[in-house]
Amino acid sequence: MSTLSRPKHIGRNISRIRELRDMKQEALAQALGTNQQAISAMENSETIDEEKLTAVAKALGVTAEGIKNYSDENILSIINNTFNSHDSSTLNAVNFQPTFNPLDKIVELYERLVQAEKDKIEYLEKIIKGK
Repeated sequence: MSTLSRPKHIGRNISRIRELRDMKQEALAQALGTNQQAISAMENSETIDEEKLTAVAKALGVTAEGIKNYSDENILSIINNTFNSHDSSTLNAVNFQPTFNPLDKIVELYERLVQAEKDKIEYLEKIIKGK
C-alpha cells in the first residue's frame, strides 16, 4: 500500500465549483472566450497550466488557490458549522411551518377568481349591449 497521496484533479475541482456557482459550461466558455468543448476537455484533465487556471478562477469568482484546494468535505464542514436552525428540526426548509392558514389562502384565491370571472362577464355584457 502506497503512502503517496494522489494529486488533486484540478479539472474536477473546476467542474464542482462551476456547478456550485450554477454556471453551465457554455457560460464559462463565453467568459473565457472559448467553446464548450474546450471547457469539457479542461474539466476532464488532471492538471492545468497556471495562466489558464488563473483565468478560470477569475471567471468563477474564486482564487486559483481555492480551486487547487477545493474539496467537498471542506464545503460540507463549513455548511455544518455555520448553519443554525434555531429549532428542533434538522432543516427549517424540511419542517416548514407557515405563519398563515393554507386553507384561508385557498379560499381567498378562490374568491378572487370568482370576482375576476364576475368582472369579466359584466364587461362582456357591456360590450354586447353597446353593439
